[in-house]
Amino acid sequence: MKRARQAEILSIIQSQAVETQEQLLQALRSRGFTSTQATISRDIKELHLVKELSGGCYRYTAYPRPGADNSQGRLRNIFKEGVLSVDAAQNLVVIKTMPGLASAACSALDNMEIDGMIASLAGDDVGLLVMRDNAAAQAFSQNVHRLLK
Repeated sequence: MKRARQAEILSIIQSQAVETQEQLLQALRSRGFTSTQATISRDIKELHLVKELSGGCYRYTAYPRPGADNSQGRLRNIFKEGVLSVDAAQNLVVIKTMPGLASAACSALDNMEIDGMIASLAGDDVGLLVMRDNAAAQAFSQNVHRLLK
């Protein structure tokens, strides 16, 4: 049932603009799938769906699985579209994003096996990265600034 539901989610987001989990839940129901918001939220995480600006609105989009060779391209797209600033403070990196995009940015970073990154925490428009040391935080911050140019 889970595989079928997740396959249907991918089909839905490819065929129509889905901006919210509630819209996704309604689209699934109209196709005969019953689910809860919590299950949809887990599916979104497992499928590595992110919100992307398209046609003036944010909609769910599927990106390749972690380890794909286009990870730099994914990071660049997410950051250029939604990151407002990146700043290091000792071993922490603060990422300020457009509303609703901090989770997508942190999720992409979590799946990229970045040297020196221990963990990330995302709110609505701010992500916090915990780096192993100050040097790792500074190096990461400088790399992101280069990506954004």
